[in-house]
Amino acid sequence: MNEPLRYLCPRLGPHPGIDGDPEKAWWKPAPWTEEFVDIEGSVKPVPRYETRVKMAWNELGLYILAQMEEPHLWATLTEHDSVIFHDNDFEVFLDPDGDTELYAELEINALNTTWDLLLVKPYRDGGPAINGWEIKGLQTAVQLRGTLNDPQDTDEGWSVEILLPWPALQEISRVASPPAEGDVWRINFSRVQWDLEVVDGRYQKGPNRPEHNWVWSPQGVIDMHQPERWGYLEFCSK
Repeated sequence: MNEPLRYLCPRLGPHPGIDGDPEKAWWKPAPWTEEFVDIEGSVKPVPRYETRVKMAWNELGLYILAQMEEPHLWATLTEHDSVIFHDNDFEVFLDPDGDTELYAELEINALNTTWDLLLVKPYRDGGPAINGWEIKGLQTAVQLRGTLNDPQDTDEGWSVEILLPWPALQEISRVASPPAEGDVWRINFSRVQWDLEVVDGRYQKGPNRPEHNWVWSPQGVIDMHQPERWGYLEFCSK
């Protein structure tokens, strides 16, 4: 198993507003992560669609931008705190103090429907997951490059932009939030992707096919809830 990946997260100025646009000039100083791989790592084939992420921070919070190649934009869930990974989705896992306990998970689909939850400890250790927990002040936006739920055309993809405010993250951390330059948190990202078929002019999941799990820093197993295998997020001045 390879060492977890590391991202040097620049501090930037005031953000112009969460709208899901990956082309904003504000994001240009932030580097892209490595392209996502299968959750099990190099023992599995490279994902067929590209996924990559940027991160940055300022006095308000941690910003995340994900850009995903997707020829078949599809989403069905519209109710907050639905089990979003039943659709194609993008997911964030964050453990500020790196103790593998009391960590956050956020899932979002192409309809900008979110599910935020708090894990007291990993499922392997008995959980539990607290669905009623909310990331206070959370801001998210999605931008589509194509048409949602329309099998008659080929789409380009979608992007997600997220603001995680410092006060909300302080609730799950024994370290300072906001952080200081040089502080290191644990973070990882997952993209759940389903094989789709077109039936009667509509997308539906292919029968008896498991989802694909594509991630930034590979876990080695099909389980995102192994926080000790997540990547490192290092806060920088620029």
